[in-house]
Amino acid sequence: MLELRNICFSVNDEADDKDILTDINLTINDKEFVCITGPNGGGKSTLAKVIAGINKPVSGQILLDGEDITDLSITERAKKGIGFAFQQPVRFKGITVKDLIKLAAGEELSTSGACDFLSAVGLCAREYINREVNSSLSGGELKRIEIATILARKTKLSVFDEPEAGIDLWSFNNLIDVFAKMHDEIQGSIVIISHQERILNIADRIVVVSDGKIAHVGTKDEVLPELLGSTGEACKYFKVEGK
Repeated sequence: MLELRNICFSVNDEADDKDILTDINLTINDKEFVCITGPNGGGKSTLAKVIAGINKPVSGQILLDGEDITDLSITERAKKGIGFAFQQPVRFKGITVKDLIKLAAGEELSTSGACDFLSAVGLCAREYINREVNSSLSGGELKRIEIATILARKTKLSVFDEPEAGIDLWSFNNLIDVFAKMHDEIQGSIVIISHQERILNIADRIVVVSDGKIAHVGTKDEVLPELLGSTGEACKYFKVEGK
């Protein structure tokens, strides 16, 4: 279980401190799928980076299974089971997909075992296992490979920052299926930052972040009708199907 207690984060903007997150209190339960949404500039991605350890809060506490991890780096948090997927996955020239998955697993892993993780994210293992993680791969392929590495790591908490960014509709449809499968099969929790209504629809809870604060938390049945109350309001928060 992850607990955020009174988290605040600010940046120095022209000699003044600009508040990005203010008094954030949130609990992510074990095996829970949480989607964080809200208007652009509201603090969603910053919150994801605070959870991962990329950004350090100026005040407040972050607890993982009761342990204070507030001061731990992204590497130290990764060792404790927190995985983070960037909007734009990193490319590794000279490293094959097989090597990357084996490194993520952190233990001896057969080629067959690595192929199983690729298959789990909807990629044909035979076509991808020996390819380099470079510019020859599309954004959708890279994102699914990144998810395969997170599956291989068996993370307690997987955080995805706008996984739909920069990918085509076919890849997006496949990502929806992958996230739904992750939710059904893995033992860890999932946090996704997203504007996409279809991703919100498969989450256990939706957290709306606006102006650096949590504006609303609830199930999709509790949150979506309010956001869909008017087209203008819905478009401010997320991408409605067909818009």
